[in-house]
This record gives sequence, C-alpha cells and structure tokens, in this order.
Amino acid sequence: MTKGSVRAHAAARRANRITLGTLASLLVVILAWPLQGGFTARNLVIAGVLAAPLLLPIRGLWRGSRRTHAWATLCVIPYFIVGTVESIANPDTRAWSATTLALSLVLFTALIAYLRLTRP
Repeated sequence: MTKGSVRAHAAARRANRITLGTLASLLVVILAWPLQGGFTARNLVIAGVLAAPLLLPIRGLWRGSRRTHAWATLCVIPYFIVGTVESIANPDTRAWSATTLALSLVLFTALIAYLRLTRP
C-alpha cells in the first residue's frame, strides 16, 4: 500500500465510525422523542415506526459495505424532513427537532464522505 492509499483507508474508516456514531445518536433521539410522554402502547408503536428505517442498514454499515452506505442515504431523508417540519410547526419540540435535523445532516454527510473516500 502506498502512503496515499493508507491515508485514504484511514479516512474511510473514520468516516464509517462517524456514520455509526451518528446513526446511534439519531436512533437514541428518535426513540426518546415519542417515549418522553410515557411508555404507552401508542408511543411504543410510534417509536418503533420512527426507528425502523435507521435499523435497516446497521449490518451493512458495520461491515463497511459501499452499497449499504449508498442506499442508507435514502433512509436519512425522512428524519431530515421530520426535523425541518417540526422545528417550524411545533415550537414545543424545537430542541428535539433541531437535534434530529442536525444529526440527520451529519449522518448524510458522513455517508457521502465514506462513498467518496472508497470510490474505485
């Protein structure tokens, strides 16, 4: 391996770690948001539905699959939309929605960075 390829590989691993950490953080926020009102059946269902798209790519992201990083960018869009809409429409949830919006942007950026760093 050349010095440049070693740096690119290290940067790709770093982007993958950022992706996994941000995904975990976003998952915690998404699960905590509806459950702050208590552990009712309705809130658990809402939390499960909101968390489902984030759970789909975990295995491939953990393995560093380029294909999974590519389609996982589509899983981030609903959280970006929810964060944007809730921050505008619901002043009571601005902290949650701003956090969701910020984490979704970081996750999207990390996914794209990994794809750029590992392109053939």
